Amino acid sequence: MGRLTGQSALYQGMNVVGAAGFVVNGWWHGAVPSASLNIIWALIGGVALWRIARKKGSSTSAM
Repeated sequence: MGRLTGQSALYQGMNVVGAAGFVVNGWWHGAVPSASLNIIWALIGGVALWRIARKKGSSTSAM
């Protein structure tokens, strides 16, 4: 729908929370490959959040 972009903290936050939910679900049901993949996916989202925060911090300190 175009309301969120991949560069928004909200989008990446939902991505991390969703991946964490799949990690718990996969682990609970013994789907270790799926859980492992979603751990990696959550880390990717975490790095994206970190970059967004770092970018936001550097733009406000430049003012």
